[in-house]
Amino acid sequence: MPRFAFIYRNAQPPTTPEEGQQHMEAWRAWSSRLGDALVEPGMPFSQAVTASKDGVARHGDEASFNGISIVEAETCEEAGAMASSCPHLNLGGDIVVAEGMDMEM
Repeated sequence: MPRFAFIYRNAQPPTTPEEGQQHMEAWRAWSSRLGDALVEPGMPFSQAVTASKDGVARHGDEASFNGISIVEAETCEEAGAMASSCPHLNLGGDIVVAEGMDMEM
């Protein structure tokens, strides 16, 4: 079955510990509803650098990527429907859904 990356972007973090706890409870409930389709629950990001031919540059708080998850779905649209109910969207962010390619590396 095809795998898709959910690339979480541009969210504003909760402003209080209580809001953070509520967000995590909503996240756990959402991810539980995905069941076996959720292959990799996620990896939130904190620090970021950008590597280019000119070297490595550190990002401050402006890094727009918040994390990733991996799901299995029949189509990109099906994966998008899974993402559309994610609590990340309640933090003002969005989710890019990208299909992974099977290729020999």
